[in-house]
Amino acid sequence: MAPRRILLNLALDLALAALALPLALWLDAPGNWPPPQWWPPALAGGVGAFLLGALPLRLPRQYWRFASIPDISAVIAAAVVMAATFYAGLWLFTPDGYRWPLPSLAFPLLHAGSLVALLGGTRLIARMQHAHRAGPASDTPPRTALLAGAGDAVDIFLRALSAQRAPGFQVLGILAPRARQAGRRIQGAPILGALDDAAAVLERLRGEGRLPALLVLVDHGLSGKALEEVLDAADRHGVTVRRAPRPTSLDPTALERNGQTTADAPARRVTLRPVEIEELLDRPQVPLDREGMARLVQGRRVLVTGAGGTIGGELARQLAALGPSALTLLDHGEFALYSIDLELGERHPNVLRRAVLADIRDETRIRRLFDEARPELVFHAAALKHVPMVENDPAEGLLTNALGTRVVADAARAAGALAMVFISTDKAVNPTSVMGAGKRLAEMYCQSLDVQARIGGAGTAAGGMRCVTVRFGNVLGSTGSVVPLFRRQLERGGPLTVTHPDMRRYFMTVREAVGLVLQASVVGAEDRADQPPELREGGIFVLDMGEPVKIVDLARRMIRLAGLRPDEDVEIRFTGLRPGEKLYEELFHGQEPPHPTHFPGLLVATPRTADPALVSRAIDEIAASCRAGQPRLALGQLSRLVPEFDHDPHHAATGRAGA
Repeated sequence: MAPRRILLNLALDLALAALALPLALWLDAPGNWPPPQWWPPALAGGVGAFLLGALPLRLPRQYWRFASIPDISAVIAAAVVMAATFYAGLWLFTPDGYRWPLPSLAFPLLHAGSLVALLGGTRLIARMQHAHRAGPASDTPPRTALLAGAGDAVDIFLRALSAQRAPGFQVLGILAPRARQAGRRIQGAPILGALDDAAAVLERLRGEGRLPALLVLVDHGLSGKALEEVLDAADRHGVTVRRAPRPTSLDPTALERNGQTTADAPARRVTLRPVEIEELLDRPQVPLDREGMARLVQGRRVLVTGAGGTIGGELARQLAALGPSALTLLDHGEFALYSIDLELGERHPNVLRRAVLADIRDETRIRRLFDEARPELVFHAAALKHVPMVENDPAEGLLTNALGTRVVADAARAAGALAMVFISTDKAVNPTSVMGAGKRLAEMYCQSLDVQARIGGAGTAAGGMRCVTVRFGNVLGSTGSVVPLFRRQLERGGPLTVTHPDMRRYFMTVREAVGLVLQASVVGAEDRADQPPELREGGIFVLDMGEPVKIVDLARRMIRLAGLRPDEDVEIRFTGLRPGEKLYEELFHGQEPPHPTHFPGLLVATPRTADPALVSRAIDEIAASCRAGQPRLALGQLSRLVPEFDHDPHHAATGRAGA
């Protein structure tokens, strides 16, 4: 607050405090008025009492138009101190010549009340005068809305609405987290029921002819299954669902706490946004061993391949936050690498970074880079992942996904890395695509290296680099995935294209997936007492992906979240399965049943391993066929090494759940 404004507030408060003194005297004894000579020293004493009570509590620094409960509490505390100090001064310091019958013992209470009424009342009046002043006036009638959320968030949202000249929303009621809150009110808005009762509350409002146009989600913790139930209830009644801004962006005091001025805070418009599909499919965060992650990463040299991609980028972000001594970002795409390097430079400027353009298939280049960087931890996320694209160019997919993984693993081991973490996919289970089969071959090589490091191989001793393989399904919003595709199609007005009505996929948010990858890294990189015994035999970590989601249901939900109606406003068109695609993805092969671990969200697949020399020789043969322009020969060699690879380049598979 500007010094001139502080001085003006101080002068106004002094004037109000001076008015409070005669008011209190009159209330105490209307006929016992002090003589004229009593007033100068009394007013001087009142100024001293005011300064003693008001300055420590910073009353002159308060914004009157933003007066809140803490501000009024400070006024009350200052008034009590002023009244007590002034009354004590009357008894102790009033000269005999100025004495007259002193006020009664009730005078300090009357004096404090007068101060609160004048100092606090003016602040409340100022706040009321400045309410409803933000934004332009509107001739459009406000839409009726039902709020869903906890008390504090609802209170902040309602206060933000009251600060608008034309709020745009008329709140009919509130859905609270618990049923026992029903019947109470928040700022005059009634609590109509619990979130679990959303369907019944909407049905009752429809029967009363008061069905709201909007259901506003004020609680940002509402996601996953609970959010889906609320959305389903709203869908049945044709009520649009929107997400409110976060409370910190609505609360004017939050700006002041962040060191910004609050002068323009009420002018913020309350704008709602659609619910994102990621929020609907998001699950509660499982507890992670953050301390273990910090011990693993902090102070170590870390390298991430595919750092410009969705998984690699999120790995780089979370790793940078754990404080590595150096972070090397490796990618083949120039702009993607530039973007993540720029972002990390802004977020973590103290982390020593190096952005490297390189192709993981270039063994000489990768060896030289690893010799220079000497990474202690390697996270290998680089891959070609789009199934139809790899079907069109199988040689490129095999050279990147199989040969490239071996090149990185061998370079990491030669550079003395403690561990390499390999990001695999559910498409490697009973693969029907070149992409999945190539990833399975890479899994086999990493498994064999890990077994060799843990228990020793032929003629070798145990010890050396650990290879931690982590397998999971689709990541929401990743490059080339279905969610960004549906968003683009919605922006054009449709149609949304789905390959098959029964197509199902596992989904996980990138934040959750990477958190569990790091958790698996902590468990697999070092020998621990709580380590799953399957790891000693080359076991693969598999993330618990929950239940698979029908893609057509995902499309319908995204249309509804956009405020539109499936098959009426936006068409859903089925285009047919593409080469290499399955109807159902699997996380475990029939010969590698899952085993739980002590860590929520992590499972271990019973291993199927092979000799590393055999796998390496097969990769060399496949790579030679690919470079010679003989992809059919390469695929034949791949089928011999991955016998469950059932490849039909012209038709898609239905999946073999339980095979």
